[in-house]
Amino acid sequence: MSLKSRIGTRRPERANRMEDIAAAAGVSLATVSRVFSQPEMVSEATREKVHAVAKRMRYLPNLLAGSMAANQSRVISAMVPVISSAIFAQTIEGLSSGLHGTGYELMLSQSGYDPEQEYSILRAFLGRRADGIVIAGAITDPRCRELLLHSDTPVVEMWELFDNPIDMAVGFSNYHAAQAAAEYLLGQGYRKFGFIGGTDQRTAARKEGFYHAVQAAGLPSPREVLIQSPSHSSFAAGGQAVGRLLEGNAGMDVVFCTNDLLAVGALFECQRRGLSVPEHVAVMGFSDLDIGQVSVPPLTTVQVGAYEIGRRTSEMLLGRLTGSSQKEKMVDTGFSIVRRQSA
Repeated sequence: MSLKSRIGTRRPERANRMEDIAAAAGVSLATVSRVFSQPEMVSEATREKVHAVAKRMRYLPNLLAGSMAANQSRVISAMVPVISSAIFAQTIEGLSSGLHGTGYELMLSQSGYDPEQEYSILRAFLGRRADGIVIAGAITDPRCRELLLHSDTPVVEMWELFDNPIDMAVGFSNYHAAQAAAEYLLGQGYRKFGFIGGTDQRTAARKEGFYHAVQAAGLPSPREVLIQSPSHSSFAAGGQAVGRLLEGNAGMDVVFCTNDLLAVGALFECQRRGLSVPEHVAVMGFSDLDIGQVSVPPLTTVQVGAYEIGRRTSEMLLGRLTGSSQKEKMVDTGFSIVRRQSA
């Protein structure tokens, strides 16, 4: 069979409409409308018949029209700093999985750590009447906070816990997680620290917690390389940063990286220079990405439950949107130190 005969020769003159489905199924136009917009109001037998006819006639319902009638978009809008980053991919997967089968779909956008872009995206989310908004990180820009505080749209800020969330928050304390990482390294006998991270607010909290633990032990602040946001974390960035630390500070015995992408890049650079890890210099990461489990040596890191953050976020949003009991406005998903061979 030729490709032409399998796929047909031309489009139909017009797409089938709801009234065509109603006529073919032998039901009213209102019944077809309810099947797609309020299926719980229609018997299972009728739903199955209408869906079978719709499938045969290749009919796609106008979801926008149904959303306008019900004053719901059935869309959850999420904003992350970087879509391509594996750091946020697990959280988005958890969020998407939690929404699957609920009638809500996920719309995703990236801000690039740019406050102007964040403001533009949030205005678009609200203008398109998203039923819920999810943000990776805390909103600190005054205009963005004002915009969300004066909307009645449910908002969840992920990956951070803080005293004054706009609405709801799911995550962990970046300060305490990094503080625990420093305390672990101190317990392993390390005393000459390097620090690699960005300049975003999450890194700032991790830096503060890490430095507090080091200084509380009576040691000088770590030597640091900060990667200016909005530059993305990457293996290359981690390698370049640890190279600068190694060239300027030969006595450093451990480097802490604020995410695993930087940490694995640091591992690669140490190997390129012929330095064994952890014998010459130890490396510790943050977030527990899959690559850290198979790197050589396997990466010691901080596990933060990225997938669970997304899943719990979906639960909080759905609880608010469906009117079910929702007592918690803040959920602490916790963290743990994952000890492997790199530190």
